[in-house]
Amino acid sequence: MRRSSLRSIPSVESILQAINPGQLPRVMVVRIVREELARLRREKKIPAPDAILRLIEQQVAACQRGRLQPIINGTGVIIHTNLGRSLLAAKAIERVVEVSSRYCNLEFDLDRNARGTRSAYLEKSLAALCQAQSATVANNCAAALVLILRHFIKPGRSEVIVSRGELVQIGGGFRIPEILETAGAHLREVGTTNRTTVEDYRRAIGAQTALILKVHRSNFFMEGFVATPATEDLGAIARRKRLPLVEDLGSGNVGDGSTGRPDSSEPTPAEVLRCGVDLVCFSGDKLLGGPQAGIIAGKSKLIAGLKNDPFFRTVRCDKLVLGALEATVDLHLKGGEAATTIPTLALARVPLAELDQRGGQLQKKLAEVAIELRIRPSQAQWGGGSLPGSTIDSMALEIRPRDQSIGALAAKLRFGNPAVLGCIAGGWLRLDLRTILPGQDVELAEAIRRAALAP
Repeated sequence: MRRSSLRSIPSVESILQAINPGQLPRVMVVRIVREELARLRREKKIPAPDAILRLIEQQVAACQRGRLQPIINGTGVIIHTNLGRSLLAAKAIERVVEVSSRYCNLEFDLDRNARGTRSAYLEKSLAALCQAQSATVANNCAAALVLILRHFIKPGRSEVIVSRGELVQIGGGFRIPEILETAGAHLREVGTTNRTTVEDYRRAIGAQTALILKVHRSNFFMEGFVATPATEDLGAIARRKRLPLVEDLGSGNVGDGSTGRPDSSEPTPAEVLRCGVDLVCFSGDKLLGGPQAGIIAGKSKLIAGLKNDPFFRTVRCDKLVLGALEATVDLHLKGGEAATTIPTLALARVPLAELDQRGGQLQKKLAEVAIELRIRPSQAQWGGGSLPGSTIDSMALEIRPRDQSIGALAAKLRFGNPAVLGCIAGGWLRLDLRTILPGQDVELAEAIRRAALAP
């Protein structure tokens, strides 16, 4: 490349004066500018100065969009893994502010005036919620499972028996076989994809067996020619062979009030423990409606062993998670209060008539905008690997622009402030009102207006 071409590249300082840095710290903007200019110097052809400024502004804007920010969720997925899963209850948020803005008794026993145990109250309340002898908590459910596996796997006893039909993949590409491998376990598959019997487990148990693992299929279901042994039967085998029986429930349904569907067959921790499971683990940020956490409940002796394991320190929760989880569990223990105060559960219960009314009000607010609007029935989902196949009747605001493509409108909404996410179906942009908070309706109407009028 000619030296004259390189001289045509604007200086870092001139670019900084010409572009809008948004909310990014200056040091971040400088870094983006330098990286982009270094890339341009390696190109065969240098763009015009104005084009360079536009390119850099795009990079700055893209970087800013990567920051955590509120989003209007019009996808109809209540526990959206990519959008932060469950929303915290107001009391959980208050507790987080309380314990994070002041000193707190995180590891201090006020009665003894000495160092105390982290999460002592939470563990007691979780045990009560799960009707278990004892309980503890890790920073997510995968960590809870790895902790359990690492604790029970010993030299010469490293086999973990799992049904082939339960070798599931959870969100983000994490697979049960890979989690077992990470924990140093050797997988012993039993049965077939669709049918596993008690005898399959009995034949697989040997001198190398460390534990029996059940993995609840919380993110898919199987129908047809299928068979799975009863948990009671597995529990009886485990007791006779003096092996721990562990179940990963995943979804965190703690009772009929959690699912919003009285006919749901989603098991609860209390139910599986009564059936003979020694330890159960599940997520705190799915149907429980709390922060990201991995809850373990079961026999006191086994829980104590997990807490004394050196690996436990690497997966323990901080005061923010513990505070939010304490408040969330308290709401569940108060019975019906959870259904109306925990957003994950409350969103599923909003009447269709209320959603339809909100849709009509949005139509009126946008009557003068050059777009087509209609309110149509839709089906919302629980999401987050919970209640597979279960849908919730809902209402959606559907939009079709007149002077731009539907993809362009969706992009403008996605790049707006706040960002608005929906889905395109049948030539319409669908925004499901069940996952749009009532307090966001004014912001949503303004966002749609801006997107429709923007060039």
